[in-house]
Amino acid sequence: MEYQGSNNWECLLDPLDHTLRSEILRYGQFVEAAYRSFDFDPMSPTYATCRFPRNSLLTRSGFEQTGYRVTKNLRATCGVQMPRWIGGVPSWMSTQSSWIGYVAICQDKEEIARLGRRDVVIAFRGTITCLEWVENLRATLTEVPDYVGPKSGGPMVERGFLSLYTSRTATSSSLQDMIRREISKIIELYGDEPLSLTITGHSLGAALAILSAYDITATFAKAPMVTVVSFGGPRVGNRSLGCQLDKSGTRILRIVNSDDPIPKVPGFVFEDGDDVESTKNVHVANLPRWILKCVEDRQWVYADMGQELRLSSKESPYLNKSNLATCHDLKTYLHLVNGFVSSKCPFNEMMA
Repeated sequence: MEYQGSNNWECLLDPLDHTLRSEILRYGQFVEAAYRSFDFDPMSPTYATCRFPRNSLLTRSGFEQTGYRVTKNLRATCGVQMPRWIGGVPSWMSTQSSWIGYVAICQDKEEIARLGRRDVVIAFRGTITCLEWVENLRATLTEVPDYVGPKSGGPMVERGFLSLYTSRTATSSSLQDMIRREISKIIELYGDEPLSLTITGHSLGAALAILSAYDITATFAKAPMVTVVSFGGPRVGNRSLGCQLDKSGTRILRIVNSDDPIPKVPGFVFEDGDDVESTKNVHVANLPRWILKCVEDRQWVYADMGQELRLSSKESPYLNKSNLATCHDLKTYLHLVNGFVSSKCPFNEMMA
């Protein structure tokens, strides 16, 4: 369970433990399968859906012999729509609901024995559709619905990410409802045996992974251990959200490329002493008070959550260091994880 973060990956990240490296890469492949299964062709009648049946999704996406079985396809719905004054746009530009990932349960006895538990994976892809990009730009923080506790200083999340997680249409359930129903079934079926829930995603998918983890632990009193393994994720919420996740036992491992701009947005991260729950009296050296006041009033004070494994594209001789898209690509992240040894040896060509 230490590889799931039971001890916050203490002494496993620097230098990077070989087994932990393998587990990070394995979960990265689940995310890669989500990308490969997505229909990217805007001219296709099945654009923004999953190209493969559930029972062959992992195999047909090139991820064979996992020991996992996909049990649920997941869709996300955008809460914003194309403005009415924009007429004649192609249908793919106004796609509101799209396939965003899946739930897979470990069914292989040997793999369960290796892990010491039955593992459940929720994997999310990153931003693809036009309206998902629009949601990403709604960067102010908003209160978490159904939070029980003091309103002042409570958990807050990025408005666009929350919209993608909770929005629904007349014909499509929200991503939140889909996940809650599936986790309820899993707990009913397997709750009496050792069980873990690993939520993994890249970019937007990394943000949705944290929202899912918060929602699951807040909704289910008997939730299994929840671990988030994220790649290139943006900031998601404030310090109070991070504190609530930590109290719930959720463990978050963020894999970050220091040359990738996405993990640096949205909002600002300030220090405010030892009180991690407070969102007041934020300060940073030499920053004028009026700027701090503006940031607070506009609800742009975010927090970085969990443990961080920091990598760098500049350390690899195989990458185009000036290409920001390359720096954010999931394949780049997996390449850097594969070659990372420690902060003193950030990339070993012999291992990559």
